[in-house]
Amino acid sequence: MTTAALPKQKKNREQEQHRQDFNVFADEYAQYRKIDPPVLEGLINTGQLHGNSQVLEVGCGTGNYVIEIAARTHARCYGLDPAEKMLTQARTNPNANGVQWFSGYARYLDFPAETFDLVYTVDVSHHIQHPSAYFQEVMRVLKPGGKVCTVTDSEWIIAHREPLATYFPETIDVNLARYPTVAQLLAYMQEVGLVNAAEKMTDYPYMLYDAAGYRNKAFSSLHLIDEAAFQKGLLWLEADLKSGPLLCHSYYLLIWGEKPT
Repeated sequence: MTTAALPKQKKNREQEQHRQDFNVFADEYAQYRKIDPPVLEGLINTGQLHGNSQVLEVGCGTGNYVIEIAARTHARCYGLDPAEKMLTQARTNPNANGVQWFSGYARYLDFPAETFDLVYTVDVSHHIQHPSAYFQEVMRVLKPGGKVCTVTDSEWIIAHREPLATYFPETIDVNLARYPTVAQLLAYMQEVGLVNAAEKMTDYPYMLYDAAGYRNKAFSSLHLIDEAAFQKGLLWLEADLKSGPLLCHSYYLLIWGEKPT
């Protein structure tokens, strides 16, 4: 396996090949994809969110993060996603009181200029087809002094995900091919005039008790590897879990930027 960055042209071709319809995964995401506590705390604290804040999650999926942010801060929260089945899951969440849901894409944020105090994505950067357009839109809809946060995986994180990279090492090259690099994300922000770029990596240790989320392919990269490799990794994971729970680590990189005042 290789961890070298792909040439830009090749990387773009790989990203096009890996486009996925997330309507297919809505049930699995709702059941198995959970909030990463350090990420949530980072969004709330670094985003300086409070009851008068206006917050947009782009690529909100089933809405875990934006629902919890609304509950914790009483901010006015909005979720945007192109997958209608994901939004159906979000809308039917009994805890989603007050969150407003919109169907749409990152390249066009259909909101007035200078609306939001925070715009963020969580594990979505590799699904955004037009990142330059997305960051231009972020710059437009942020209030002066508003913040943007891209919660993503660095190349190091992709190679060290536990248990994904351990039991399904074929996902490493798949994810390196489709995730934008940290340098690319920083360049997109700089191009549109976002300032005060900052990075923070989080680590959330947890115990894995069963392989259901992996068995049901609740992680999109598992749909992109060879079925034989998937089955081999699943059998290995299930065998190790028979000896007891596994200590795992959820890593994320939070990349921050700010609109000048």
